[in-house]
Amino acid sequence: MKKTSHEPNILWAMMTMKCPSCRRSHVFRHKSIFPIGELVQLKDECEVCGQKMKSESNNGGGINYALTVMLFFLNLCWYWPLFGMSYKDNSVYYYLLSSTTVVLIAQPYLMRLSRMIYLYLYVSFGDSRRVYHDDATDK
Repeated sequence: MKKTSHEPNILWAMMTMKCPSCRRSHVFRHKSIFPIGELVQLKDECEVCGQKMKSESNNGGGINYALTVMLFFLNLCWYWPLFGMSYKDNSVYYYLLSSTTVVLIAQPYLMRLSRMIYLYLYVSFGDSRRVYHDDATDK
């Protein structure tokens, strides 16, 4: 498919939490991560193109796990050259403590990003259909 000049960048749209179909409207009910209890609540549909956002309550969990493990390994990439790691001292515990802190701080964004990756896998650009059909009449 040929990319047109007015098509928004997919990576920028995903990182800024835009609709996977039109890449213009925000997907989440709140632009901020606060209140924490509602940080992953999606809008029912996009205001611009009408794309249905609701699919199932547990989407993106596996992707969130993969992003968390990737972040632990990325932390190892900067921690090991700077501080070193050895089984003879407590450096492994310091690494685990620093990595856990980084992951906990980044977790709200990772939860939203995992849900966005999930939506972008199932909804293509310009496709304003439901993510999942409730019944056969919605096709």
